[in-house]
Amino acid sequence: MLLASATQAQETVRHGRALLQEFCGECHAVGVWGRSKHTGAPPFRYLGRSFDLDGLPRALERGVSSDHPDMPEFKFSEDDANDVRAYLRAIQQ
Repeated sequence: MLLASATQAQETVRHGRALLQEFCGECHAVGVWGRSKHTGAPPFRYLGRSFDLDGLPRALERGVSSDHPDMPEFKFSEDDANDVRAYLRAIQQ
């Protein structure tokens, strides 16, 4: 049972990373190192310093938009939003 829970947690984190890479990786640094491709896009490993990660899934479900003209608007399902949060929690520095 414990092994199944650990495996599920790893899959959740992997899925969250894949989503961020697909939708955000063009501009943001998604991993635990490296610079963002877009100079104004903060690396996600520091997002927890300025944003409450507990509230992130709700924001992702409502739709994320920005004043920045290069950032598209997008929405995630509840499960996808929770997977993104799990990944972000795993990489915070």
